Order: sequence, then structure tokens, then C-alpha cells
Amino acid sequence: MNNDPRAVVIRYVEAVRDGDADVIFDSFAEDATWHYPSDLPVSKVWRGRDAIVNDFLGGMGPILVPGTMEIELISTIAEGDRVVAEWTSKATTVYGGAYDNRCLGIFTVRHGRIASVIEYADTRHVAAALFPNER
Repeated sequence: MNNDPRAVVIRYVEAVRDGDADVIFDSFAEDATWHYPSDLPVSKVWRGRDAIVNDFLGGMGPILVPGTMEIELISTIAEGDRVVAEWTSKATTVYGGAYDNRCLGIFTVRHGRIASVIEYADTRHVAAALFPNER
């Protein structure tokens, strides 16, 4: 496994794109955090690999039509143990709408694993497309 921070983040994003659950799980440190700012039902600091993978990332599964998720990595910028990654996420939702967002994550990588993430996205679009009944 390549411990270069940029390679770790690219490997993770590609695993999400490819639906590789083992690599997704293995990408995170056991005590990792993922901060998703806003006032959405998923907005908080998710603590621990299990909560991030099973509850936060896995929690999107029931909202999206299986097989419709498309992830494309746009760019990465790396400095030391920090990597900024930009990607697009597209899918059809179970509510019949289209999810189409551009996201930015600031990743901190330690010892070849993602230790923390702060993710920014168009949360207004997230609310409308993924949580239409929460308004």
C-alpha cells in the first residue's frame, strides 16, 4: 500500500467510485473523523472508522438508486499530510430526482490512512435532492 497522502486519497475516492467496500474501510484510521458542516440530518462530526463508513457513507445507500452513483475525481492538491480533493457525485435518488454535486474535501493522512476529513458541498442541493422530507 502506498503511504503517500495524495495516493491514499486518490485510492479512497476511486474505491468509492468503484464500490470497493474493503478498500473504503481500509482507507480510514480507526479513530478518524469526518466533519460535514451544515444543518442537514448528516451534518456533524462523525467519529471513528465504523461510524464514518457504516453510518455516514453507508447511510446514503438507501437514498440513492442502486447502480446510479457516479463519482469523478476532478483534482487534488497535496502539501505534507494534507490533501485537498475535488470530485463530482451524481446519482438518481429514490425520490425520483437527480443528485448532481461538486464536492471538496480536506483530508489529513497519517501512517497511510485518512485521519480526518472536512467536506464541503452545495448543502442546499443536498437538502433538496437527498432529504426532501426534512424541510
